[in-house]
Amino acid sequence: MANSRHSVGYYKNKILLVLNQAGKKTMTRNDIIAKTKCKKSESDIFKQALEELRYDGAVFDQKKGYVLCARMGYFPATVKRISKTFGFIEREDDKTEVFVPGKFLMGSMPGDRVLASLIHSRTGNPEGEVLSILEQAKATISGVLQTEYGQLFIVPDTMSRTAVRIVENNCGAKPGDKVIAEIISRGTSHSAHKAAVVASFGSAEKASGCAMALITASGISTEFPKEAAEEAIKISESGVTEHDLKNRLDLRNEIIFTIDSAESKDLDDAISISRNGSGYLLGVHIADVSHYVRAQSPLDKEALTRGTSLYYADRVIPMLPKELSNGICSLNPGEDRLAFSCFIELDSNAGIKSYKFSKSVISSAIKGVYSEINSILDGTASEAIADKYRSVKENILIMNELADILMANREQRGAPQLETAESKLIIDENDICVDVVPRTRGKSEQIIEEFMLLANQCAANLARTSSIPFVYRIHEDPSLEKLADMRDFLTRMNIDYPHFSSVKPAHFAEILNKNRENEKFPVINNILLRSMAKAKYSPDPVGHFGLALKDYSHFTSPIRRYPDLAIHRILTDIVSGNSQDNLTKRYEAFVRNASERSTSTEITAVKLERDCEACYMAEFMKKHLGDDFEGIISSVTDFGFYVELPNTVEGLVHINTLEDDVYEYDGLISLTGERSGKKFSLGDTVKVKCTAANVNSGNIDFGLA
Repeated sequence: MANSRHSVGYYKNKILLVLNQAGKKTMTRNDIIAKTKCKKSESDIFKQALEELRYDGAVFDQKKGYVLCARMGYFPATVKRISKTFGFIEREDDKTEVFVPGKFLMGSMPGDRVLASLIHSRTGNPEGEVLSILEQAKATISGVLQTEYGQLFIVPDTMSRTAVRIVENNCGAKPGDKVIAEIISRGTSHSAHKAAVVASFGSAEKASGCAMALITASGISTEFPKEAAEEAIKISESGVTEHDLKNRLDLRNEIIFTIDSAESKDLDDAISISRNGSGYLLGVHIADVSHYVRAQSPLDKEALTRGTSLYYADRVIPMLPKELSNGICSLNPGEDRLAFSCFIELDSNAGIKSYKFSKSVISSAIKGVYSEINSILDGTASEAIADKYRSVKENILIMNELADILMANREQRGAPQLETAESKLIIDENDICVDVVPRTRGKSEQIIEEFMLLANQCAANLARTSSIPFVYRIHEDPSLEKLADMRDFLTRMNIDYPHFSSVKPAHFAEILNKNRENEKFPVINNILLRSMAKAKYSPDPVGHFGLALKDYSHFTSPIRRYPDLAIHRILTDIVSGNSQDNLTKRYEAFVRNASERSTSTEITAVKLERDCEACYMAEFMKKHLGDDFEGIISSVTDFGFYVELPNTVEGLVHINTLEDDVYEYDGLISLTGERSGKKFSLGDTVKVKCTAANVNSGNIDFGLA
């Protein structure tokens, strides 16, 4: 090695040059050695150079010889997610997402770096195949343990249709248990992998265990790293000190109170309100989490990793340890708490005249509860509730008055009043789901939403007009493809819609307003929801289509969302008088990373919450096997149609169960019998019977009653 004249970099360049000259023809290792004039004494350097190029995805060994990937159109990518029959990879060069049929995944797992190529697309969207696995990620899967001829297998929740052999089981897991397994030996297909059970969650017929397995498999932990946990305890034990109060507005004698659900423990927003001449002065006081969670601290790093708190059933996996989320940061009544206050001066029409952000200290007068305040507003409050809120009743009435104007303004600016069906799961003392009901919103929920929107709007406006790096909450215009699909759906359903060359939020609002009395309104609402882009976080202030706002951010929930914590940090420096240049240097890279990470963790959390709730719903429906229900057809596919019940539970009527005829899918909204002409269309009311409920998968099957 001491006599070597050339470096690894030298041979990498020579290998690339030689393969480029070869075009798409393969070259054997010996051919390349000869062309690069590599001496025997430098064979180790040559070998390292070739291996690094292979790892980088620059060259590929096609068994008959090496080729230059750029010449062949091959590209390195990362496996993002896989299901039983397909997966998605993300190109490293331009971040394009590519669909990969299951048979072309080569047994790759999420997180693997792979070399891939494009194949003929059947849909017009990019499709590809995996050629080789460049780097294996640690791979864990969730599933149900089964036995066959004395051998244990895990039937994965996703990943593949076939079971994976278990070669280690040190957890005492039994057949029928929900487990987490780690892939310890890879094959060239998912079914050829071998795995070891690393955790068991009890019977797969119990929703709580299935949900926890899904969460664990996703990499989310219920425990915090030691350093972060110790930091949280230290902060909590210190309490609110005199030093903490330095340079803060003292609002402890002001009438400020929280309004949240009865079960909430992480109270991160409080309200104050008064009349201001013919207008209003609204104070939105948010827990000053950034005072405690400092940049690059163990708590901050863990919060960025988690990105958001996870809520499902009656549980929460918090972004921050409970010492902060339920303790020192929570705006508990009668306790001194550090806050970040946004004071908004509004005219008589609720137009924003001015706003100001200030660090403060508050002491919440009351822990307001949505249901209790709703009863005050509708005149049904008990004597005990009336007495509890007597000192703030006038404030509540002013809040109600202002919110009415704000809601009218929202409608006037053309923001579509879309409805989202949320479920409330009723869990008993044995941790079993005993009921599912629609989650309803009363007037007080709407009041708080409107006030939070105002504060979020002011925060974004301050950053945009000051040209400061920021994490914005954006909602882009619907894509042309989704708008075309929306038109097709509405046309097939004989629903009128406004014609437009450039879509505005008001167009969506018009469709909704004209059809609120239509029996198919829930389906129309869902069609419009599906046609919209997904809201996300971005360093670019492109506005919010759904709210019809130019400025929008997330400022009001720093206990449970990292973007809010991130912009609190930036706003702290703004109100402290830092210059624009200083803020740009400090936060430009940070906001891009925080935006990307927060969007990614939100997507993961939303999917997990939905999947976990599906397990609980199936647990509830197992008690109703054979029972009849009436619901509406919420979506139609080539394999059947989904029916949503009034309690929000959704189940599939598979096409194979429609035995009276052969049904054809029109590709959009209906199945039609070939002989009878009988139709099952989107929005139709149907009677169904619950025929199956799988707690492990969260799948519910219906048959026609």
